[in-house]
Amino acid sequence: MPNERVTKDLQLKLQDISVSYGRNVILNHISIDIFKGDYIGIIGPNGAGKSTLIKAILGLIPLQKGAIQKSNTLRIGYVPQYSQFEKNFPITVMDTILMGSITPNSEFFHRHSKSEKEKAVALAEFLHIEDCLHKNINNVSGGQMQKSMIARAMIQSPDILILDEPTSNVDNNSRNEIYDILRDINKTQDTTVLLISHDIGAISAYVKSVACLNQTLHYHPERAFTGPEIERTFDCPIDLIAHGAPHRVLEQHDIVDLTTGRPQ
Repeated sequence: MPNERVTKDLQLKLQDISVSYGRNVILNHISIDIFKGDYIGIIGPNGAGKSTLIKAILGLIPLQKGAIQKSNTLRIGYVPQYSQFEKNFPITVMDTILMGSITPNSEFFHRHSKSEKEKAVALAEFLHIEDCLHKNINNVSGGQMQKSMIARAMIQSPDILILDEPTSNVDNNSRNEIYDILRDINKTQDTTVLLISHDIGAISAYVKSVACLNQTLHYHPERAFTGPEIERTFDCPIDLIAHGAPHRVLEQHDIVDLTTGRPQ
C-alpha cells in the first residue's frame, strides 16, 4: 500500500541536489526520500551520474545546489565496484572483513576485539565464504571477493547498504546468489539497500522500487516502470518482455559509428 511509506522512518532526504565537474553537469536537481527498509535499484547508462550520486550521499564531493538530510547517527555501509588488492599484499579474507570495523575514531594500531572477530566469522558463514577466511583475498574467486566486500560493509550493522555494480565481475551463479543475499539482508534485517546496476532484468526481479538516473532522476516507488521511461533514461529504444523473471531486451535500432557519426 502506498500509504505504508508514510509511517516508515525517513532515513535519507535528497532535496534538489546538483553536482558539476567544471562546466559538466553530472547530477541535475535530484530529489528523493529514502525510508527504512527500502530496496531501491538505481539504473542508468554509463556516465549517467550513478557513482557521483553515491559519492554525494557519502559526503565525498560537494554539492553545487540542494541539500542532503540524514541523521548524524545514520550508519552507511558501502560496497564499491569490483576491487583489486595489491597482489603481494598479505591480507586475508578475514582481515578484509575486519577492516570494516575500523572507524575514524579507532586507534592507529587497532586491535580487533573478540566480538568483532566472532561477528566477522558469522558474516562469512551467512555469505557462505567461511572456507575462505584464511585465504589471501587475491586467491579467491570474483564472487567470493564481492561477498567479502559485502561482509566488510555489514560488520558495523549499517542502517543503509549501498552497492555499486556488485555483480559486474562475477559468474552467473555468484550473481544470483549475491542478489538472493541482498534480498535476505533487506527482508530479514530490515536494512535499507541502494543497488546500482546495469542489470535491468535483475533489478526488476529483486528490488522493491526503481530509480532511473541520467543526470535527472525518475523514481518509481512501486516498481511500476515502463519501456518509454527506460528509453528516456538510456536514450535507446527498449522492449519489455516478461516470461518467468522479467527481462529487458533492446529493440533493433541503428548502431552509430562514433568516428563518423553515421549509422553502420
